[in-house]
Amino acid sequence: MSKERTEALRQAVALAYQAGSAAPKVVASGKGVVAERIIDLAHQHGVYVHQSRELVALLMNVELDRQIPPELYRVVAELLAWLYKIEAAVPPSRKAEAR
Repeated sequence: MSKERTEALRQAVALAYQAGSAAPKVVASGKGVVAERIIDLAHQHGVYVHQSRELVALLMNVELDRQIPPELYRVVAELLAWLYKIEAAVPPSRKAEAR
């Protein structure tokens, strides 16, 4: 596998959403070692890591601390709804273990 191909596989974007905000914001993004660090920190803090090369590629174009564009609202909303459903199904004792 070429170095360029390997680098393309190692990208990460972190989103944050505050209730009442218009849209989630990109709070971290990077490639290579930075992407690995973002993913490691997410795992350390019990944050679910979703893998979607296509979505990451689109989100990599959003500047840091900026809201996602309206074109991505639906896909990100569906992802967040799915994550909230998963989190709601996790027993409180398991949530405490993840933190």
